Amino acid sequence: MIEQALGDYGNYVNESMARLYRFMGFTTLEWTARGATITDIQGQEFIDCGSYGVFFHGHNHPRVVEAVKEQLDRMALSGRTLPHKPVADLGRMLAERTPGDLQYTFFCNSGAEAVEGALKLARAYKKKPGFISTEGAFHGKTFGALSASGRELYRKPFYPLVPGFTHVPYGDADAIARAIDEDTAAVILEPIQGENGVIVPPDDYLPRVRRICDEKGVLLILDEVQTGMGRTGKLWAFEHWGIVPDILTMAKALGGGVMPIGAFMSTPEIFSVFDENPYIHSSTFGANQLACSAGIAALRAIEEEGLLEQATRKGERILITLRSLARDYPDVIRQVRGKGLLIGIELVNEGASGLMISELIDRKVIVIHSLNNPRVIRISPPAVITEAQIDHVLDAVAAGVARAHELGAELA
Repeated sequence: MIEQALGDYGNYVNESMARLYRFMGFTTLEWTARGATITDIQGQEFIDCGSYGVFFHGHNHPRVVEAVKEQLDRMALSGRTLPHKPVADLGRMLAERTPGDLQYTFFCNSGAEAVEGALKLARAYKKKPGFISTEGAFHGKTFGALSASGRELYRKPFYPLVPGFTHVPYGDADAIARAIDEDTAAVILEPIQGENGVIVPPDDYLPRVRRICDEKGVLLILDEVQTGMGRTGKLWAFEHWGIVPDILTMAKALGGGVMPIGAFMSTPEIFSVFDENPYIHSSTFGANQLACSAGIAALRAIEEEGLLEQATRKGERILITLRSLARDYPDVIRQVRGKGLLIGIELVNEGASGLMISELIDRKVIVIHSLNNPRVIRISPPAVITEAQIDHVLDAVAAGVARAHELGAELA
């Protein structure tokens, strides 16, 4: 079965990915999952510290699965004519849990779609075409989201992209101020750059950008597709810096690790764009009952099971241990950074990244590299990871670092 599936993947899905799976030694099939554990078809168990931040609640969280099953028995997808209760409930719950005047939510299916909608909303409201984004940013791979993203490897094959985007260095508020002109509708930022290697900005960065946007009359869009829904120890990462965006995007963990769902939120004033025509932006499968039911259960689980507190406590433990490891192996680890359970290990040599990922897989730990900075591997476990599982992950990372130290110059 495994060989047939890998062969079919290569023949009918993506030949290049199939080759990569084989090269990295990923010659098995994921089969079941629960909590922080993925079990393959042969019964081997892996601790999942990757998955691009989707599984903050863990895999197959019981209350999220149950909510989706209950809704499935009633009605799976919207008929798109009558209203339904899950979308209204989820919209209200998000408004109640988000600071400032953020009130209205448009639901879609993914993070890239959420960013597309946020960009369209900003242009329609400001009636201006321009955006300021940042180098190294990752906002998705659809045309608008890709235009905001900041790595040429993904952008160049699809030129020309959507016009009107200017990229400046991340963490430099003055660069944003200089780049804003009379055509600028909005600034779009990640509170922490995930795919660029978990880049945590200086503490004064987001507050200064907020003031600059206010002074110059442009909107601030914060992309919390990866950082939102508890990943950093706060429901929204921007809460660490005491600011509120004009438009907020979210996805990944919003579906509780069970259903795909994305969304963008904004204020009543900005959402007035929809007043004249509520269909100016729409999505056939967005706001479906199954996804919204998952989102409702996901929010309740975060609050009722103390997942924010767990993310803060467990993340701090992992960071302390990894930073100690970095001090012991400065030839391997350049820096460890992060907040909560979004953690990046920047390696001295890019060649060590593949080795580390492979070593960790051998030790039954799944991690991922950063798409916009392959030198960085990310550790983003679910908040429900156990202390014993954390011990195993940290031991596996230490063994991988020791192996990279032994190889030394061969990885340079």
